[in-house]
Amino acid sequence: MKTVASKSWQFANPVRIQCANGAIDQLSNLINGRPYILVTYAEPVFQQWAERIARQAQPLMVIDSIRANPDLDDIKLQCEALASLTQAPQLVIALGGGSVLDTAKALAASRGDFAHFHQGLLEAEDVTASWPIIALPTTAGTGSEVTCWGTIWHRRSGKKYSVKGPSLYPEWAVIDPELSLNLPFELTRQTGLDALSHALESIWNVNRNPVSNTFAIKAANTILNVLPKLLDDLTNRDLRRQMAEAALLAGLAFSNTQTAIAHALSYPLTLKYDVPHGIACSFTLPQILTASSGIHPDVDQVLMTIFGNLNTAEATLSAWLKRLGVATDPEHYGVDPVRWPGLVNEACYNPRGQNWNGDASALELLLIRHAQQTDQPQGLSR
Repeated sequence: MKTVASKSWQFANPVRIQCANGAIDQLSNLINGRPYILVTYAEPVFQQWAERIARQAQPLMVIDSIRANPDLDDIKLQCEALASLTQAPQLVIALGGGSVLDTAKALAASRGDFAHFHQGLLEAEDVTASWPIIALPTTAGTGSEVTCWGTIWHRRSGKKYSVKGPSLYPEWAVIDPELSLNLPFELTRQTGLDALSHALESIWNVNRNPVSNTFAIKAANTILNVLPKLLDDLTNRDLRRQMAEAALLAGLAFSNTQTAIAHALSYPLTLKYDVPHGIACSFTLPQILTASSGIHPDVDQVLMTIFGNLNTAEATLSAWLKRLGVATDPEHYGVDPVRWPGLVNEACYNPRGQNWNGDASALELLLIRHAQQTDQPQGLSR
């Protein structure tokens, strides 16, 4: 795997952040009279929030045909709907979780022209011009409100695409912890785990730097402490606020590093086995932590700030996941043990896997050995 060749580094993030309870009711100044489309879910609670935004400024269109893990075929239909508008939008407001934000970035990049957008995806081009985005995350996990990437799937062809480019950094990230109060147990767990993965993945990363590490340490320590408490007390406003801020910090950390091996491994697990993203990118973290240790002193120092003794860190993190009811055995998710070594090997050489600076051979052995052991979650499940 790659190593950091020099001490030089840089950090940049252009997203302006507003965090406040009730921030959803303070959007009019950010919209500033611009015609906009609203991307959100169709569920009643999101319709209520959409109405609160509309009372401040009416949208040109509401696009609420959002599925988990947005599909290219859906993006095509949504672009066709945009083409019917008599007035071109000047802004996209994204109200929802990661799938809404990914969809909003795709639509902003397309500017209603699906053919051009699709060609850019196929050629993995950076988006250089898009409609501006205001992101209102309703989950504490995606981090997409402060990054310039989105994930688009194509189930029919079995492929995953990244929509990316500097113009896709949202103009504003509006963090309103009250928007997550209605989030159910399972989505709270999954998105919280995704945020933890973002934080840790930015640490054992070839692109790490002192600023990203600072964000990652605070995010990881908060999530490890707060998420179990929140899962026992879902309506606790202070815990929701802490998780919202931790997810934001994790997003800022990986906005400059990208993700790494855990996310590389998660993609086929989600596409082929329907493992929810937050689970897919987190249940291998204990073994990845071990395979990331003892190689780079600066990485070890950061990980020790979070986990203490690295000799026991794998067991500590495994026990934490089990406390949350998360199995760490791939067979639990329907993965054929014969296929598992191949998936691990492929992930190490995936572009995200190449961001990792751990020991690939050690990781393969650790994950395969762990998969051969009986592993059943002991903790929370609802």
